[in-house]
Amino acid sequence: MTPLVNIAGLGVAFGGVPVLRGVDLALGKGEALGLVGESGSGKSVTWLAALGLLPRHAQVSGSVRLEGREILGAPATELDHVRGGRIAMIFQDPASALNPVLTIRRQLCEALALHRDLQGNAVKAEARRLLDLVGIPDAGRRLEAYPHEFSGGQVQRIMIAMALAGNPDLLIADEPTTALDATIQAQILDLLSTVRREFGMAMVLISHDLGVVAENCDRVAVMYAGRIVEEAPSNQLFADPAHPYAQGLIGALPPLDGPRRRLTAIPGTVPDPAKMPGGCAFAPRCALASEPCGHAAPSLAPIANDRRVACIRAEAFRRALLGIAAE
Repeated sequence: MTPLVNIAGLGVAFGGVPVLRGVDLALGKGEALGLVGESGSGKSVTWLAALGLLPRHAQVSGSVRLEGREILGAPATELDHVRGGRIAMIFQDPASALNPVLTIRRQLCEALALHRDLQGNAVKAEARRLLDLVGIPDAGRRLEAYPHEFSGGQVQRIMIAMALAGNPDLLIADEPTTALDATIQAQILDLLSTVRREFGMAMVLISHDLGVVAENCDRVAVMYAGRIVEEAPSNQLFADPAHPYAQGLIGALPPLDGPRRRLTAIPGTVPDPAKMPGGCAFAPRCALASEPCGHAAPSLAPIANDRRVACIRAEAFRRALLGIAAE
């Protein structure tokens, strides 16, 4: 079956410095994918590049196919229909994505007119319905308000309403709960889960919060230094991470039950893209690194039908999962 979105060999460079180094990722219809990793690992850049939203000076290579049709480098007229109509994105800072001098009605109606060709009373009624759907009280009156008249959580709800305006097949949520308190975070995540079920959408959830990803995603891809280093079903990744970097991320989480233990922090920082180490980019921070790790960057290799890992110990992981004794 053709995936909804298939990314192959996606690379991005700024001024000749690569920041994405061959990302391969496929997403099925209705699937929820979590994308995790430290700041600077390339999570947001992956989808900005896929949608043609990077600055003109960015050098983008590879392939991005939407239901088999190439959209990377597509004409602006075609991308205008894809962005918002087929793939919608909720940006990390929702307030900056709204025009401060235009009412919510005007901005929401513009999206409805562009992607669903609604006009007159029909577009106003649909705008009000979308605000009701995302839980904005007194939606009819609040349509005439400006972005600064809403709280942070309400602005995020408005951005979700705008994303839903084109009935997209895929919703990309980039840190949708940043700067929100815990109660509002839970409400926003519950809203995203509800609208995903009602609209039958696929979703990509970009987040630093591993707990949020574990609860809301079917599958997880772990990114480090511009590459995916592990990809697995959510329950398997959190129960038994294979890549040392994924083990470090999960090891840094405090347990909610059982005996207390010291958290295991990952030493060092994500390498500078202009000074990338040879071989595996994680090797300088990896407690399990050996001499071969510095020779070449390992490819993302399957260790099970639905799991892949980029590590020279991939064969050992595969044998462990299958219960095969080492020779």
